[in-house]
Amino acid sequence: MPEVRLVGPNGEQVGIVPIAKALDLARESDLDLVEVAPTARPPVAKLMDYGKFKYESAMKARDARRNQAHTVIKEIKLRPKIDPHDYGTKKGHVERFLKAGDKVKVTIMFRGREQSRPELGFRLLQRLAEDVDDLGFVESRPKQDGRNMIMVLGPHKKKSEAKAETQRAATNSRLRRQVENEAPAS
Repeated sequence: MPEVRLVGPNGEQVGIVPIAKALDLARESDLDLVEVAPTARPPVAKLMDYGKFKYESAMKARDARRNQAHTVIKEIKLRPKIDPHDYGTKKGHVERFLKAGDKVKVTIMFRGREQSRPELGFRLLQRLAEDVDDLGFVESRPKQDGRNMIMVLGPHKKKSEAKAETQRAATNSRLRRQVENEAPAS
């Protein structure tokens, strides 16, 4: 006769009982018999209200989805022969994205004869990674993908921490302006 290891409604061990007895106990206590661990020997079954269990697990899943951090990947595209000023501008964008807590996908686009010199792109990506080292880290090393070379940078701070920090900075600057406006002119 098949048996199950029965767990009571409050988590207490009832013991190893035949399935028929477990079903009788479930009917008597007006609960459901739910198989919790089918691969165990003998299988583990628990006395519980299955509808309540499903509802609570759905609520936990919903809360987990709500609290899940939504990661955004921003993309910056460069060419291997980029002008120093343009490089500075693009680096500024990368810094801004990392400060905001977003990941950044840096793409170097090769055209024509540039494709025969991938080391130029590799050096450019290494230089960019070193320049923004204080704000982020290299999440995926530079790798060739057809005509492009791609590297992903991740922020050191989480998105929520970065958002809180920018809000604090905005509040502080607003307060400073109010104090300056209220100060008597001499």
